This record gives sequence, C-alpha cells and structure tokens, in this order.
Amino acid sequence: MLAMPAIGQELGDRSAPQRGGAHYAEAVSELNTLRALEGMPAAPAPLADSALVLIDCQNTYTRGVMELEGVDAALDEVAALLDRARSAGIPVIHIQHNGGAGSPYDIDAEIGAIVDRVAPREGEPVVVKSYPNAFVQTDLDDRLKAVGAPNLVLAGFMTHMCVNSTARGGFNLGYAPTVVAGATATRALPGTDGQPVPAAAMQSASLAAMADLFAVVVPGSADLPD
Repeated sequence: MLAMPAIGQELGDRSAPQRGGAHYAEAVSELNTLRALEGMPAAPAPLADSALVLIDCQNTYTRGVMELEGVDAALDEVAALLDRARSAGIPVIHIQHNGGAGSPYDIDAEIGAIVDRVAPREGEPVVVKSYPNAFVQTDLDDRLKAVGAPNLVLAGFMTHMCVNSTARGGFNLGYAPTVVAGATATRALPGTDGQPVPAAAMQSASLAAMADLFAVVVPGSADLPD
C-alpha cells in the first residue's frame, strides 16, 4: 500500500496557500502525482507494444439524454487512433455496454450499437459488459492475457465513468493503462451542493484523477510513440 504523506507534508509542512495568494503559483508548481512520487513511468508505452481497448463508443452518447459534450471531436480522435492501431497490427478490443431492452444501452437496438465509423472489423472482438469496469464479469482479462498485452491504450466514453473505472480496474490487475484524453468525453452532472458541474470540469477532474496513479494520460493519438 502506498504511504500517503500527512496533510501539509507535500508542501514542506507549510500552511496551505490561499488561491490567489502570493505563494499559490509556487505551491501549484510543486504539486506531484502519486506516479511521480513512486517513480512510475511518465511516458506512454509504444503503440506497437500495446493493445487498444475502445470503451462504449456507442450511439448512446451521440444523441438524446446521454449525448456528451464534444463527442463528435472525440469520435474523430477515436477513429484516428483506431486507424493507427490497425496499421500497426496490434490487438483491438471493442467494449459495448448492455443496459437491456429499451434502455439507451440496448445493444440489440440502433441506439446501443457501436458508432459506424469506429465499428469493429472482422477479427476484432467485442466484449459486452454490464458494469462500468470492463474487467468485471467479462473475459477481457483472459483476452488480453491471450495476446500478451500488458500495456493498454484506452479511449471511449464516459471519461468519469467507464473509462475511469476500466483504467483503475486494469491497473489493479497489473496492466499499464494509457488514456488518450482527446478520444474521451463526458457530460455535466448535478453537484452535491445543488449546482451543476460542467462537462469540462468533469473531464478535467476525471483525467487528473486517473493520471495521479492509474494511467498515463496523453492529449491525443499523435502523442503515442510508434
């Protein structure tokens, strides 16, 4: 288990600076991730040594009640990433969430289908899941072990939910996840204080939470080395 510093130790036992105070910028510059403190890799693994896992790239998120902010741009980045993976000949696994008949995640209906431009090709398996973590009650772990892929490139939806949960789940099983930020998106949520939390804030916080320990986070597919 990681040893967590006592409150204040990470800033040299100084009192926490107030936002906008004289020492605030200095304190922010000293912030570290747990990955950095533990000496874990800061750079993504080469694409050639990875498997691509596309999470819930379903029509669910392109329209209606579950439409995500920035989803079209994210799907463009998913498509670019998928093209690179196919050209590199690495394993590609598609994840599809099944919420049952009549739900926005009905995989037997058009709404729950994988978006056409990133749909599986022959030979690319689809793992159907029922939980946010794609490793729970699926054969994803077995499939990845079968192709000898310890490094995972993750993309898809939603950033704060299934991408986050799958990155954490993979990390806990010993995989090394990389999340392509530009190939993810999420939505605004009601805050616990009654105020809405904007999608951009959810996206930023979710990516930062993953980057703290569970994954390397890169801006786009072009930031992955060959």
